[in-house]
Amino acid sequence: MKTIKIAGVPEHFNLPWQMCIENGEFEEVGINLQWTDVPEGTGKMCQMLRNNETDIAVILTEGIVKDIIAGNSSKIVQVYVQSPLIWGIHVAANSNYKKLDDLNGTKAAISRYGSGSHLMSFVNAQNQGWNTNNLQFEIVNTIEGAVDALTTHKADYFMWERFMTKPLVDNGTFRKIADCPTPWPCFVIAVRNEILEKEPHIIEHILEIINTTTEEFKYIPSIDRTLASKFNQKIEDIREWLSLTQWSQKQIDKKTIEKVQQQLFSLNIIEKIAPFEAIAK
Repeated sequence: MKTIKIAGVPEHFNLPWQMCIENGEFEEVGINLQWTDVPEGTGKMCQMLRNNETDIAVILTEGIVKDIIAGNSSKIVQVYVQSPLIWGIHVAANSNYKKLDDLNGTKAAISRYGSGSHLMSFVNAQNQGWNTNNLQFEIVNTIEGAVDALTTHKADYFMWERFMTKPLVDNGTFRKIADCPTPWPCFVIAVRNEILEKEPHIIEHILEIINTTTEEFKYIPSIDRTLASKFNQKIEDIREWLSLTQWSQKQIDKKTIEKVQQQLFSLNIIEKIAPFEAIAK
């Protein structure tokens, strides 16, 4: 039995992995796939890949592209979710900010530097024509940290996946004032180069298993009810999320890698454009 460590956010996107593990599908081909939930998100997972604390990460595209260019010895082996991530832009329910432009020059809560909440605040600012040099940040680590930061006015707004944050909107903790979809596929599967070189067939098996599940995932009986119960969501929200979410079984293409890099470069988030082969396998 070969042990492989994998990390991802504890969100609805990753239920297919949990199901495959619980059903023993990886064990059947001699793989002990050990999943770690990482509520801190992409910045933390980049660190885990660098420190050999995980072999695989199901990670935000823009975050891992940035970190590979910065020296993370990993590669993207596949797109996991092809559809954009819809980032909700949230303020405290009692905040005086009513519309998106009110947030120009205010402080964003982010899980950590290099995370999606950090990078997408630049993308949002650029979309709005704000001066990205004026962005300010408060590191909050998790969504619970963001609740504390917004309600105690340590930060003014927080960008996080819209559907996972909606229970906090429904219960009156947050108010959503806008959406900001990623301009590229949201999640990819990244693997440390050492594992890719030593265990290429193991990685192939893992991808075959997860791809079979994601192809059929939406058609699993009562999957909407399972997701709603597991992630504290309203059934109508889960149905909308399922209708918008498209899993992928294909490698990322050169055009997408180029698009991500060009946007990050224009925002001074990366210092150079790397060749496709340096980022994806």
